[in-house]
Amino acid sequence: MKIFNLQDTAKFSKERFFRELIFDSPNLRVLNFNFEAGQELPVHSHPADSEVALLVLEGEGVFTGGPEEIPATPGVLQIMPVTEPHGLRAQTRLRLLVFIAPTL
Repeated sequence: MKIFNLQDTAKFSKERFFRELIFDSPNLRVLNFNFEAGQELPVHSHPADSEVALLVLEGEGVFTGGPEEIPATPGVLQIMPVTEPHGLRAQTRLRLLVFIAPTL
């Protein structure tokens, strides 16, 4: 068993979004992304047979990559195959937890 205090991962940079690998195994990867207002994770996809889950911990923004932008607010969870285009744009300081299974 592993325990993580996500408050310890609340690190930000004005130059670009902050990314931290929290956990990695052959079956699951967990990453923490922190954005200042206006920063974004560009729309992208991966050629793999995996799923990705994006969970907003705090802040406001929009999920990008689909036919329309989807509000990203605390508690909103987006799940999709990693082959689908996905991204995020922060409107305020925003924290995002990303789960990938199995790992890429």
